Amino acid sequence: MKKNNQFEESIVNQRFRKVFEELEKNNRIKGKSDIAKKLGTYNHVINSIIKGERNITVEQLSKLFDYYGVNANYLFGLSDEMYLMSHPANSDLLTRSAKEINLTGRNNIKLVPNLARAGEALDPSNRESVEEFPRFSIPDLTGDLWAFRIDGDSMLPTVTNGDLVVCEKLERGEPIRDNQVYVIVSDVVVAKRIQQIKDGNQVTGFRLISDNSDVYKPYEMELEDVRYILRVKCRLTSHAIA
Repeated sequence: MKKNNQFEESIVNQRFRKVFEELEKNNRIKGKSDIAKKLGTYNHVINSIIKGERNITVEQLSKLFDYYGVNANYLFGLSDEMYLMSHPANSDLLTRSAKEINLTGRNNIKLVPNLARAGEALDPSNRESVEEFPRFSIPDLTGDLWAFRIDGDSMLPTVTNGDLVVCEKLERGEPIRDNQVYVIVSDVVVAKRIQQIKDGNQVTGFRLISDNSDVYKPYEMELEDVRYILRVKCRLTSHAIA
């Protein structure tokens, strides 16, 4: 079949091809028949879209967003971010049940009982005060770790009100991955996704992003205002785990 330039040049079709390639590369789909089934269509239809012989339909796009967490703005050429990190399909945060908490094990995780004390707890010169903090362990979580209880709904659905996030403290200069979840300690303590703000190759600050983006808008923080950054390794929840 001769290609229709209108189909081939469509930004949506071009971006869909890139999404298909990325999903396949990361083993999230097993070829055209796999994604066709999820989108409610047929193998030859997916093949035609990829080859620029027809357009993807609105219904197929809707299912693509729902199943794989693809960013609609990416498909329409309005963003370079292919995935919505807030979508459960793209969750990069390991979830464990709070029932796994062990109070009699190696106790390598220190629970900061009050977020206002986070700066004090993480200050190497205040180790004596840390001795009074509750401690616990979780199977397979090793190292010197810290736990914080999260209040509020700004990180829904990734982190739920009342969840504990277990973190490892980063040293100055350690690399940070954009769009991953961190705990940031300044004059307040928040759990957010981070995007680095750079002037050339120099990091000058961070954009802090809530997963509940319909309610909480991103905001920026200058590097000099950041006291500590902790990488979130997992969340512990009392809610049912799907």
